[in-house]
Amino acid sequence: MNRPMYTTVLLAGLALLAGCPAPGDSTQAQADSAEERNKEIVVAFYNAAINDKDFEKASQYLGDVYIQHNPLAADGPEGLKSFLTFAKENLSTFKIEIKRVLADGDYVMLHVHAKRDPDDRGSAVMDIFRLENGKVVEHWDVMQPIPETAMNENTMF
Repeated sequence: MNRPMYTTVLLAGLALLAGCPAPGDSTQAQADSAEERNKEIVVAFYNAAINDKDFEKASQYLGDVYIQHNPLAADGPEGLKSFLTFAKENLSTFKIEIKRVLADGDYVMLHVHAKRDPDDRGSAVMDIFRLENGKVVEHWDVMQPIPETAMNENTMF
């Protein structure tokens, strides 16, 4: 084995023994860190918007564009502002409890229990958000009312 190649192999072996990260490990750590940050942004946005019904607080997490896929909600920050104004006046006891937060790159999914009031069984909701540059720019959701009875003993959460 020639000397430069021997030195390279030896250094690579020593790096592995010393526990140095393999090439690409820092890239994965950066991706994981970005996903964690995206989850924090979406949770803060969602709590400000839905639980607090506070557009000013929620808007700090919004991008300039807010694409809404729920057919009952208008696009854009102004659409969210209108909804939150309505919610503050008509749905003051509406609250959500986040059960799970999942991330895949710039997409964050929330599995939540939404209730109109404390005595309501509520709905299981999956919200999906897309972020760009650390700002929420797109939203999808699906909702399923929690039935009084179920054919199994599993909860929806």
